[in-house]
Amino acid sequence: MSDRKLAGQFFDAAIGLLQRVRDEEAGAIEAAGTLLADTVEDGGRLFAFGAGHSSLAAQDVVYRAGGLALMNLLAVPGVVGVDVMPATLGSALERVDGLAAAVLDSSPLRAGDVLVIVSLSGRNALPVEMAMNARALGVKVIGVTSVAYASETTSRHVSGTYLRDHCDLVLDSKIAVGDAELTLDTVPAPFAPASTVVTTALLQAVLATAAGALADRGIEPPLLRSGNVDGGHEWNGRVMEEYGDRIFYRR
Repeated sequence: MSDRKLAGQFFDAAIGLLQRVRDEEAGAIEAAGTLLADTVEDGGRLFAFGAGHSSLAAQDVVYRAGGLALMNLLAVPGVVGVDVMPATLGSALERVDGLAAAVLDSSPLRAGDVLVIVSLSGRNALPVEMAMNARALGVKVIGVTSVAYASETTSRHVSGTYLRDHCDLVLDSKIAVGDAELTLDTVPAPFAPASTVVTTALLQAVLATAAGALADRGIEPPLLRSGNVDGGHEWNGRVMEEYGDRIFYRR
């Protein structure tokens, strides 16, 4: 089997997942986008969190050309990416009870805000407690997860619950347990993960929905432009000046 054929199989698998999410999560995407628009209109702030590779989708909506300027990253030192050494430390920190509460206590999150939590499995203590504690603060929580994990794995939180159990809205990425789309007789483990492709697209669909909802209400969406096009920096400066009290990645 050629590498080209495997590449094509991966693209087919990713496209299939994107089509499923588009069709099966349309209602949830609309609801999530509407919630973001409501929050922007009401003066609330927007945050995104993810641990490990789930953080990639969260980071993709922050300070992003074509994205909402109000989306802020809720960063937890040691779990945002694989830059921590050893990389396995990040995975260990996701299982630490009480870490989410400490993070939220020192964060700017407050009642009326929205927190998007990205966790593929949704089974570790950190995303579960992040959702539980955020909602206790009066924050609306949108969970982006693979619902399949809740029926095919065991929760690692003392409550036995998953991220999906503590959200106001849940977006199901449809990713299979194990996050690997391809198998081959000569390769002992499944390979080719698609969660980043699908989850990133899912969140961008939500933000596109939010921008359209704001425009429908006669509100100019606070969007950023690329700094690599003429006038981009000036545009972004105006948006950041207008919404500076709700943008935290500049401080």
